[in-house]
Amino acid sequence: MTRYGYFLSSEEFSPPELLDQARMAEEAGFEALAVSDHFHPWNDEQGESSFVWSVIGALSQVTALPVTTLVTCPTIRMHPAINAQAAATAAVLTRGGFRLGLGSGEALNEHVLGDAWPAADERLDMLEEAVEVIRKLFTGKRITHRGPHYTVENARLYTLPAEPAPLYISGFGPKAAQRAGRIGDGFVTMQPDAELVDAFRRAGGGDKPVIGGFKVCWDTDRQRAVKTVHRLWPNEQLPGELAQILPTPEHFEQASSLVTEDMVAQATVCGDDADEHVKAVAAYAQAGFDEVYVNQIGPDQAQFFDFYRTEVLPRLTGDE
Repeated sequence: MTRYGYFLSSEEFSPPELLDQARMAEEAGFEALAVSDHFHPWNDEQGESSFVWSVIGALSQVTALPVTTLVTCPTIRMHPAINAQAAATAAVLTRGGFRLGLGSGEALNEHVLGDAWPAADERLDMLEEAVEVIRKLFTGKRITHRGPHYTVENARLYTLPAEPAPLYISGFGPKAAQRAGRIGDGFVTMQPDAELVDAFRRAGGGDKPVIGGFKVCWDTDRQRAVKTVHRLWPNEQLPGELAQILPTPEHFEQASSLVTEDMVAQATVCGDDADEHVKAVAAYAQAGFDEVYVNQIGPDQAQFFDFYRTEVLPRLTGDE
């Protein structure tokens, strides 16, 4: 049975707002939380980008819901050994309820230390080696690792959960899905694409969890919702690899000037039609996803949670 969670957007909301949303999500009947991990927002209009590990520590104190990063890049901005320590501590604080979503990253966040941004194949190789380092450290043994991309010397994690945090690997194409099936404990992808799910399962994913998420904008006025999405998240409609290679919010703003309100209206669930919201969420279950996370764009958070509590989640879970 598919589990329904709420996606906390670190790029649009401050840490106190994220904590408030987590409380409301639990009260509304959502079963899990996801949280983004960025150094920058996609554009200045979004206006936030807090340090996810501090936020997760705070979340562990205000909600009992499990938390997954969607997703962390463990390759450039933070060394995988440091990511391993952060994830292990998060798992302890969440009483074993933490899952580490991992991906090959975006230049937007990873260029900030001045490192060159590698080509896609090299980024995937770096991700695979990072996963190897993290798994070694999760054993609690003292390790030394010398690989093509990372060196770890005489390192040991002393604060560990009873069981290692699962590593869910992100991918948006067949090659990435296959690699996720080979090296991951689960698969993260954002579109309800049954073919990608099948590629993951056939490559070794088996019955491991597949999770995804998407954005909506609840509002009693659909056109106002469209304008809110167009103002805050036009980058969601940028094609191809732009999201991976553009280096600054200003570049995203320039590219997003090509995104129209009509494009947003066609691609995003906007307004208060419960049928549309249910259909969009259910598409993930139909594509074979085990978990789907919904994020509300804009200011109407309390109204969104009340709407999902009364109109959407009961229909998805059969509790009408």
